[in-house]
Amino acid sequence: MTDPGNGTTSEVPQISLTFDDGPDPVWTPRVLEALQRAEAQATFFVVAPLARQFPHLICDILRAGHRVEFHCTQHVQHTERTRREVEADILAGLWTLEVQGVRPHFWRPPWGVLAPFTAEVADEFGLEIVLWTEGTRDWRGDPAPEMLRRVGSQLRPGSIVLMHDGIGPGARRSGCGETVALVGGLVERIRSLGCEPGPLATTLGASFVEDTLTSNGASSE
Repeated sequence: MTDPGNGTTSEVPQISLTFDDGPDPVWTPRVLEALQRAEAQATFFVVAPLARQFPHLICDILRAGHRVEFHCTQHVQHTERTRREVEADILAGLWTLEVQGVRPHFWRPPWGVLAPFTAEVADEFGLEIVLWTEGTRDWRGDPAPEMLRRVGSQLRPGSIVLMHDGIGPGARRSGCGETVALVGGLVERIRSLGCEPGPLATTLGASFVEDTLTSNGASSE
């Protein structure tokens, strides 16, 4: 951003909007519409078989100026898989995306759960692990105003907000309507803090958040 007063360039602090578990033929287009109305950019961590099934949605995401990054091929916690299985998962997923002209830089493992070998596997494939700092828990189907109250008070420059544009394993909702409804208010809240919502540009490494898993070990994060 250029300061017209002195011609220098100043950077507006950014808060990253991220979406997991898509693309979804019903909900991803609606999320994209909400982002367009809010004039905001985001990052979509996609599930490879869905990307293969709905390639036009990957094109739509990219055409709108958003980022496409890698979530998984199979939505299974790394602690329940062998290293070789996780490597095969990445290999298959990256090949699927490369066919569509996408070469991910960031990787968000399912549920944000890391096995002892996950970081090494990420290095092996040249991927950077990204989790989140604020989880909306939208997979529970909470109303948008409730999610905004919960997340809005925690936002800081550099925050990474987790939402979902698809229905993943463990979800307690049948649709993503409340997530769509959340986008506009969340963007307004971010801008009220003097920040700009946008795609993932910087990361906080593999920092966990308190609600990565529910008490019984299953969620749709």
